[in-house]
Amino acid sequence: MSRRKQRTSTVVGLDLDPSHIAAAEVAVNGTLIVKRSAVAPLRSGILRDGEAADPAALAEALREFFTEHDLPTRVRLGIANQRIVVRSLDLPVLADAAELEAAVQREAPDQIPMPMDEAVVDFQEIGTVDTPTGKRTRVLVVAVRREMVERLHGACDAAGLHVEGIDLSAFALVRALPRTAGAGATLYVNVSGLVNVAVANDAGCLFTRAAAGGLDTIAATLAARRGLTLEHARQWIGHVGLQAPVDTVEGDPELVAAVRTALEDGVHQLVDTVRNSLNFYRMQESAESVDHGLLTGPVVSIPGFVARLAEQLQLPVEPALLPVADGSDPDGSITVAAGLAVEQRV
Repeated sequence: MSRRKQRTSTVVGLDLDPSHIAAAEVAVNGTLIVKRSAVAPLRSGILRDGEAADPAALAEALREFFTEHDLPTRVRLGIANQRIVVRSLDLPVLADAAELEAAVQREAPDQIPMPMDEAVVDFQEIGTVDTPTGKRTRVLVVAVRREMVERLHGACDAAGLHVEGIDLSAFALVRALPRTAGAGATLYVNVSGLVNVAVANDAGCLFTRAAAGGLDTIAATLAARRGLTLEHARQWIGHVGLQAPVDTVEGDPELVAAVRTALEDGVHQLVDTVRNSLNFYRMQESAESVDHGLLTGPVVSIPGFVARLAEQLQLPVEPALLPVADGSDPDGSITVAAGLAVEQRV
């Protein structure tokens, strides 16, 4: 959304999720490989729904995180929240990049429900498409309130980081994960402190939406019901999962049953979120069929979660984890950060 000319030193992808900070350095050689990564929990309330509720605390958390892990300080930052507006526009076919940008600037105010002087607007060209009025250039326009971007950018500045660019987390999600060759459009779902949904084809991201109701919501619901800390709730969620019969899971039977109920409810809510997003996308003109999905984020490590989501969505869904150079077994927390570390889709 704001870009500076790339220099030769390493750019780290920085994903700020309400539940954690994730950073990744990557190498690209046909596929994307994570050379180095780090993830640390983020205290509840510092980020709310993807926005910096406490910029000073966020700056301190970032400073400690980058110092502890000895990470390069040039970063590309990802943003995701429910107030980001994403619209698809079909414009005249224009070969000149400057003309296309000018056309977006003319058309965007009619499609973006926020004052343009309060917004940061960027777009991604999808390509030429056939429409009832002939060939058009389709672009995905993104608008974010300037104040939201400035608060996140300011926290990074205060932490001593150099923001080389700001990008939509959904775009990074799509860049990071390979698609199945020859398939229809792919559904991408990242579930952590937020739920990030995207639909993309070979040309790029066609649709995206961020929503509440991620793993943090499941853990918070369980913690409130059973008087647990969030950390203990997360541990119990990973222990109980959705695969083994409840009566075979070790632990207090009432607590195990409560964990399973919280997980079942969480999957139902996630399915509603994803299905509503897909239905909204499918109502758009020239929407492509979506025949499979990729799921990433910490939920992929919960036994049975991926299978249960696929079953309820009635759509093939696979877990998506990136190869890591040191051979560690990531849980999907670094996927968005890895995608932010590159500007082109692998």
